[in-house]
Amino acid sequence: MQSDEQSLQGELIVKDRASVTVERSYTIESKRKIIHIDMDAFFASVEQRDNLQYRGKPLIVGGQPHSRGVVAACSYEAREFGIHSAMPSSQAYRQCPQAIFVPPRFNAYRDASHLIQAIFRRYTDKVEPLSLDEAYLDVTDRARTDQRFGGSAQRIANEIRQAIFDELNLTASAGVSYNKFLAKLASDRNKPNGICVIKPGEAEVLLARLPVRKFHGVGQATERKMNKLGITTGQDLKNWSQLALVDAFGKQGLYYFNIVRGIDHRPVNNNRERKSIGAERTFQNDLQNTHEMLAALELICETLIERMKAKNTFAKTLTLKLRYANFEVVTRSISPDGGLSDKQSITRLLPGLLTKTEAGDRAVRLLGLSVAHLQPDVSKTATMDADNASSATPSHSDASIDIQAVDDLYTSQLKLL
Repeated sequence: MQSDEQSLQGELIVKDRASVTVERSYTIESKRKIIHIDMDAFFASVEQRDNLQYRGKPLIVGGQPHSRGVVAACSYEAREFGIHSAMPSSQAYRQCPQAIFVPPRFNAYRDASHLIQAIFRRYTDKVEPLSLDEAYLDVTDRARTDQRFGGSAQRIANEIRQAIFDELNLTASAGVSYNKFLAKLASDRNKPNGICVIKPGEAEVLLARLPVRKFHGVGQATERKMNKLGITTGQDLKNWSQLALVDAFGKQGLYYFNIVRGIDHRPVNNNRERKSIGAERTFQNDLQNTHEMLAALELICETLIERMKAKNTFAKTLTLKLRYANFEVVTRSISPDGGLSDKQSITRLLPGLLTKTEAGDRAVRLLGLSVAHLQPDVSKTATMDADNASSATPSHSDASIDIQAVDDLYTSQLKLL
């Protein structure tokens, strides 16, 4: 049997090896240069750009004020009145009667997104779009090889932001760091029209001071559980061992152990094959009746269709996802004859799927839609080929532009920016 001293020595050796592994991992990872670009109030900004009478005024994109619709997005001027995404349009009107309400124009947003993605690809082919208005860029090679950037990803990010403004009259915020988690965290810190850089060596100090709710991947349910365990800040989280976090949170515990130390090895993936496409929204206030839920689902469906169009695909299966107020999650699926390729084919199924849940009798805090069993839309591909053949100049909607669906940790395309 080992003595206490031998046991302690063994424990110290294990801890020392773990420290060496973390340090080696950090050293390798810190050489990467990752940018996260996030457009500012994208839907509302496109509307204000295209319509002079909207500029400088509170603007709401979504349902009309006397409808059962909800706010899809709003300008920063509207935010000053406490308006936010997913708020019922009627409530938004009460809080700001002078606001301008406009319906979404997804074609305009998609066209702008294509042009933004084209600007990204001037600097790197390692681009991972998350939605119409944000993307990760790995500019490690460009920063090192292009003398005018002098190894600085910050210079590249600023040049991209300037190009977006000069060419599209839209503003973007950027986060720059050595991995995706930190770059996304940074892009939120100086919005709107700002930039934030988190350098190697700065991350752990910054993360230690942050409330855990600011960590991407820590939702409301996880935050409540962490708070009950005495974890309210990054420093509290860092005090927990890897084994203890895995025991408390399952495989996500390893994720929490790494990110609080600024570790995220995920590559910028510019060729990710998707088995499904989805969109979902978490509501600040729980929805109580099915009319509100169907209105919200219609907006979510708009996003879903845009993502399907971007991937030039149709689907065989539709899944409705609900999270009740007590955080219980249920899903209901259907595979209709003829497949799913447009908004009408999806929205006609929503009332039936909703009745198969307890929605209406129980409050709902999250709604989502996803499609699976994806197949190429051959008819649209043929039309695109014919259009390309008849035109000597390729359009900005070139098929190489890949607008991918949102990551699992990202709640919705229709967020308030």
